[in-house]
Amino acid sequence: MSPSCSQSWQAPIYFTLSAAVLAFMAISTAMHHTNTATPVTNPTTYQLSLNASRALRRSGFNIIATLLQVSPEIFMSSPNSTIFAIKDSAISNTSFPPWLSKDLLQYHTSPLKLSMNDLLKKHQGSCFPTLLNGQKIAITKIGAKKRLLEINHVLVSHPDMILEGPLSIHGVLRPFSSFNAQDSLQGWNYMQSPICDSNSRLVSDSNESKNVVEWSRIFRLLSSNGFVSFAIGLHSVLGGILEDHMNLNSTTIFAPLEFLFVASPSPLLDRIVRFHILPQRFTYKELDSLPDKALLRTIVAHQYLEITAGVNSTQGLCVNGEQIIAPDIFWSKKFVIHGISKALGDSRAS
Repeated sequence: MSPSCSQSWQAPIYFTLSAAVLAFMAISTAMHHTNTATPVTNPTTYQLSLNASRALRRSGFNIIATLLQVSPEIFMSSPNSTIFAIKDSAISNTSFPPWLSKDLLQYHTSPLKLSMNDLLKKHQGSCFPTLLNGQKIAITKIGAKKRLLEINHVLVSHPDMILEGPLSIHGVLRPFSSFNAQDSLQGWNYMQSPICDSNSRLVSDSNESKNVVEWSRIFRLLSSNGFVSFAIGLHSVLGGILEDHMNLNSTTIFAPLEFLFVASPSPLLDRIVRFHILPQRFTYKELDSLPDKALLRTIVAHQYLEITAGVNSTQGLCVNGEQIIAPDIFWSKKFVIHGISKALGDSRAS
């Protein structure tokens, strides 16, 4: 097959993928505009996105160029932006559901302007924020002399494609986040992003970091047992939880089977997820041995959960009135997870 035939064969794939992503973002943008009456993109932003799109096309990043030109607000919702543009072939070979396309793009955009020189001045392990719910990306390899840089173990292949005004764009070989089909059900996938401590150092995702590995096991187990929406919500706010609770080494999680808050704004989602976590490990047997109506402290300040016996002998224990339907579905020296029927209601103050 000639090169021209090969390119014409790939074009429909790129177009189909771009169309799916754009359709999702168009719907999201329309809903956002309806609710908030946000004005359309201003002329300065439009010209900047047009210049950036041209630079991307010259380097062969056609999909991101199209998305940036059509929906610049996805990437440029903050005063400054650094976009890590994914190579066309990597996007076309990545399996992720259309409804997570916006998340993927925003996870590759930082609300900071960072040139290659700025990035090379940082130390290995430095983390910086993205536009996706406060999630972070990390410099995992750096070679200042050869100007080599990896972020989330992905090479920055095209540094400084554009440095204009508040915008920087660098090309990368593949997405920063992995999408593991074994960690999802019914098409749901979630970001496998690095977790940073309060000093912005990378916590490795290798076997040396037992805590992170255990959290990964928790996400897989929750998903495989049907607690998919709560697993997604927990994963999306976990970075902030671990920053605020660095010594969270003894934990009980009440995972609701029905969790309708996964699409809630980040601050609300964060608070609701935290309300389901205790900074102390309780097996079901230990919960059953507590006095009736015992109050257990959550990781939300001054908020408690009440443990009560069920209304009949077959119901077992309840937490804030919700039945524990799957006790001890995961346990280790540090963690215990109990499945509950639905998200917990009003908390009990001390």
